[in-house]
Amino acid sequence: MKERARSPLTDRFYRKLLDSLYEGVYFVDRDRTIRYWNDAASQMTGYRRGEVLGKHCWDNVLMHANSRGDSLCADQCLLEGAMEQGRTIEGQVFLRHRDGHHVPVLVRTTPMLDERGKVVGAVQIFSENTSTADLGRKVRELERMALLDPLTKLGNRRYGEMILSGKLTELKRYGWPFGVLFMDIDKFKAVNDTYGHDTGDRVLRLAAATIRNGLRSSDVVVRWGGEEFVAIVASVDEEKLLHVGEKIRILVERSSMTLGNETRNVTISIGATLARKRDSAASIIKRADALMYQSKKKGRNRLSM
Repeated sequence: MKERARSPLTDRFYRKLLDSLYEGVYFVDRDRTIRYWNDAASQMTGYRRGEVLGKHCWDNVLMHANSRGDSLCADQCLLEGAMEQGRTIEGQVFLRHRDGHHVPVLVRTTPMLDERGKVVGAVQIFSENTSTADLGRKVRELERMALLDPLTKLGNRRYGEMILSGKLTELKRYGWPFGVLFMDIDKFKAVNDTYGHDTGDRVLRLAAATIRNGLRSSDVVVRWGGEEFVAIVASVDEEKLLHVGEKIRILVERSSMTLGNETRNVTISIGATLARKRDSAASIIKRADALMYQSKKKGRNRLSM
């Protein structure tokens, strides 16, 4: 019998091919143990291949969350769903970066079958949400105009005041509604005093990235000063503003960072208010700030409206 020619397309070839993709790709077996992790997955998540191979996907790695900030790992895992249902599942989720903040991604999860058609695992492909490209352009423009906070890469207070002024003009002229979220990192002074200002800067960047990634591209978040952030949320009523604020609060609460041998969570207190036609930029900020302090008095890590 004539021997079949060996295919030149080896496992090494396919691995190199997958590593050349811009999209993150990883495989899990039936127990959701990570068996492959490509270069783009490392770049987008901060986790090196050696840190995740052999771990379960729920082992404090990606910790997927939905648009409300609810964890998907326990009973809504897309990998588990694809394997159980035997079909491809797509969605928009947040994954947790190694630095602690959450990143919005588009995911496509497909079951893997053996030669007998039995499900033996799943592959997930993920890419950054398209709004991140818009964000990059916005950051470069703010840098050019000296309206950028250099630490968090958010707009600065001056930029926030400009946006507020424009939104108030639109509200008074056209009736276009918007809301404001005034956010303050809880116990930030204690972090600085205990771990130092470098760690404090890491906390600021973690909170800033998580807040920014939890908002729509039409919304704006700025660093107002110190550990305070202000989000200007377009086209919302009271219910929608509450939903956005709670999503941000939960996403920040579920972010974390490693300090020595311990993992520390970060929380924020939020004051939320809708803009009124008689408002000035100063009056709406004052009201939102007062509501934020109500959240502090009630125990922190909550939203007052």
